[in-house]
Amino acid sequence: MKKLLLLAVLFAAPIAITAQEEKPKDTIPNGWTRAGNLSLLFNQAAFNHEWTGGGTSNYSGNLSLTYDFNYKHDKLSWNNRFIGEYGITKNKDDKYSRKTNDRLEFNSILGQQIKESNWYYSLFLNFKTQFAKGYEFNNDLNPEDEGYRTETTHFLSPAYIQFGPGLLWKKSDNLYVNISPATAKLIMVDKDFTAVDESVPGALDAYNENKYFGVDANEGSRFEFGASVSAYAKFDIMANVSAENILNLYSNYLEDPQNVDIDYTLNLVMKVNKYISSNVTFQAIYDDNAVQGFQIREALGVGLTYGF
Repeated sequence: MKKLLLLAVLFAAPIAITAQEEKPKDTIPNGWTRAGNLSLLFNQAAFNHEWTGGGTSNYSGNLSLTYDFNYKHDKLSWNNRFIGEYGITKNKDDKYSRKTNDRLEFNSILGQQIKESNWYYSLFLNFKTQFAKGYEFNNDLNPEDEGYRTETTHFLSPAYIQFGPGLLWKKSDNLYVNISPATAKLIMVDKDFTAVDESVPGALDAYNENKYFGVDANEGSRFEFGASVSAYAKFDIMANVSAENILNLYSNYLEDPQNVDIDYTLNLVMKVNKYISSNVTFQAIYDDNAVQGFQIREALGVGLTYGF
């Protein structure tokens, strides 16, 4: 409950600030509107052999693409967003580079306006996975040793699909909340990660103590049914500084409904000019099927940005 209250405050604060400002009613014309943003952030540090202050030469980079394609026809609204992000870092003395970010996501919300209000009957779809393999590193071993790194995830393992009907409150394309009390959720994984020889004593019990993303042994998917809330708020803090808030909540009716899955992202963009910007990203994820605790990611960088 404390986790939910904290995230509610984080998300509600910018919405409250936005709501206090009088803004004209959304006047998006009928038809398609499209907008995209491509950014490349790069960081590098180098030290020569004589440097006495300590440090390791390294480089890191992050490539991010977002693309929105929305449609409106009178009271019909259809919002779509594609998100692709990938980042790596490499230290001079490490044999392997390591991922700092890996995200492939598609969101779609179809809404039919109720009379002349900000409420819509809605139907939503969310798909989420990653691009490349993920590893768990054993830093106690030599990088040349077998077992130094173990593959734990890859493309479509895991992959999440959520969809369901609901109600959408939409002030504009930059401020909306979708509530779906009947959400189907499918978690798909590679069976290689769930393979268990049940003839081996204790093998099944050991797997069940730490299931791979909640999927049963020797299975490739897990079905859940519950309620979800997704919210989006983007606003300008000041000239050339914008904040984007994305919040997703999900509760599984079929198992431990009190354990609410949380995914919150804050993107802070500070533009220097049309092509150069500084980006700050903070993401917090809670999913007890993956990890018993919060997953936190933070990234800060200056790089090239191109809007289209």
